[in-house]
Amino acid sequence: MKAMIFAAGLGTRLRPLTNTLPKALVPIAGRPMLEHVILKLKASGFDDITVNIHHLGQQIIDFLKANDNFGVSIHISDERGNLLDTGGGIKKARSFLDNDSEPFLVHNVDILSNVDLTDLFSHHVASGCKATVLVSQRQTSRYLVFDAQNRLCGWINKKTGETKPQDFVYDENQHQCLAFSGIHVLSPEVFRLMEAPCWGDKFSIIDFYLSACRSINICGYVDSGLQLIDIGKPETLVEAEQFINNVLK
Repeated sequence: MKAMIFAAGLGTRLRPLTNTLPKALVPIAGRPMLEHVILKLKASGFDDITVNIHHLGQQIIDFLKANDNFGVSIHISDERGNLLDTGGGIKKARSFLDNDSEPFLVHNVDILSNVDLTDLFSHHVASGCKATVLVSQRQTSRYLVFDAQNRLCGWINKKTGETKPQDFVYDENQHQCLAFSGIHVLSPEVFRLMEAPCWGDKFSIIDFYLSACRSINICGYVDSGLQLIDIGKPETLVEAEQFINNVLK
């Protein structure tokens, strides 16, 4: 099975650690974030993994080589010339991910969770949706909005009232607001839609989903037992180590 790890971020919130180290190689409980995600993917049956790189990307290449790619096939999608955001990153990696039939999973490098990735992938395949996003009822200010059938229909910032797409009208009686986890499964049909000139080379995958959900089914996968941590700031590094020791072991 195929997967992609977003490892190209600048890691600005983790400075000064990321002044000399790519975010993906910041250690948690003695292992870099990237290693934790690769091993979780491998244990879930993903054996063909694409890693995108940008900031200090050669360090990631060297790290993977030194560890023999952890026994799986790993491709490098090189964004060192231009950081392409999440949607553009997926589009650039198309040659590694698109085989016309098999879906692929995308996982942020700075997310740790107890989700069963095999179940998520199998649910996507059975659903017939073109993309499935792992979501939860986690408290935040910005939410993806779904209808009663768990189909994506919009986005809302609860603090400001801003919604997307512009003509989307949120109705609390008809819609449910769920937080995106940074983990999703896509079917290769999405690449055909990304060929539209409006997308270019650099764009957000969430903006793409919000545009595409009018024409294709993009579904939410709700894991009621989901425990997740976003390793975004230096103070979360200790929390992440506790998460690994208490939740993932």
